[in-house]
Amino acid sequence: MTLPAPADRIQKIPRYFFDIINEEIRIMQKQGIDIFRLDIGNPDLPPPDFVVDALENAARNPRNHGYSGYRGTAAFRQAVARYYQRRFGVELNPDTQILPLIGSKEGIVNFCFAYLDKGDVALVPDIGYPAYAAGVSLAGAESHWLPMRAETGFLPDFSKIPADVLQRAKLVWTNYPNNPTGATVGLDFYGHALELCAANNMILCADNPYVDITYDDYVAPSPLQLPGAAEYTVEFMSFSKTFNMAGWRLGAAVGSAEALDRLLQVKSNVDSGHFAAIYEAGVVAIDNISDEWLKERNAIYQRRRDKIMAVLPEIGLSAETPRASLYIWAQAQEMDGNQYVQEALHKAHVSLAPGGAYGPGGEPYVRISVSVPDTRLEVALEQLKSWYRNR
Repeated sequence: MTLPAPADRIQKIPRYFFDIINEEIRIMQKQGIDIFRLDIGNPDLPPPDFVVDALENAARNPRNHGYSGYRGTAAFRQAVARYYQRRFGVELNPDTQILPLIGSKEGIVNFCFAYLDKGDVALVPDIGYPAYAAGVSLAGAESHWLPMRAETGFLPDFSKIPADVLQRAKLVWTNYPNNPTGATVGLDFYGHALELCAANNMILCADNPYVDITYDDYVAPSPLQLPGAAEYTVEFMSFSKTFNMAGWRLGAAVGSAEALDRLLQVKSNVDSGHFAAIYEAGVVAIDNISDEWLKERNAIYQRRRDKIMAVLPEIGLSAETPRASLYIWAQAQEMDGNQYVQEALHKAHVSLAPGGAYGPGGEPYVRISVSVPDTRLEVALEQLKSWYRNR
């Protein structure tokens, strides 16, 4: 039997790189090799017990096992609104300006479906979360790469976008604190981005999952803090990193009511919302996880960050110390990033993420995650040092 050819859109996107890495690691593990995973930003610590207890209690409620509605529950939307008021001083209408997501990743891709057609353009950083470019390609549109370079702090230069590109552009993707570079911004950056959007009838798509993973007294902003920003902004927030709830797949898109209606039009045709018990536990997380808990959790990440930074010269890497996110974005000194990752995996048995997987600007780099238990991190670093010293 011969199956029909797949859709053209499948030919335009690569296989997701973590799927490739996972398969390679599975083969090595079957051979009895212990692989130390410093590649993925998967929080190794759980949420507080009271959040897990809330999920268990809500799951035992018979009323929670039906459909929860395409807009999620009112209680969840109201909790997200309280978070934005408390964290940013931003007032959102929970009925029109908040839309729950099954993790922010699906919202990012579905938002591209809501706004992009063939011939349209999205402005995409040339080092960034792969879902931005994948969503654009799946929608049949084009990505215009915004160069992200170390000498500019991994910030895009909006002034260098060609006029003909701006005429076709509908979306501009930003992500600060940044994955994978760890770069950070202040509100002035978002002010420039919003000026660009207002002048060219574009939507600022602000992906903000690392906003509460910060170090060294840095406080990450939201573009919605700027007056009138909600007219042109959709921000994607996530419970995955803020509350150590990655597997729960809970997030939200907030901002422009008109844009969220378009996103809902897509989502209501392809999914049916979350299990209601997860919404209930999400409300408990938003309302009860304290700033002190976040600081203590971030201190663990910061300690690991500093430990990794201290050994970079011994393993042939260099990097600026990040003030936020789960990652160190390190440049390989004697080989390209992909070669470094392959040798580290097969000779040191340490898995890192290749910089090229994050876009054409990432080739010289590797991404190292701090979301790995301390004891395994120490062994992984020792194995990297031994491999690099004796290679």
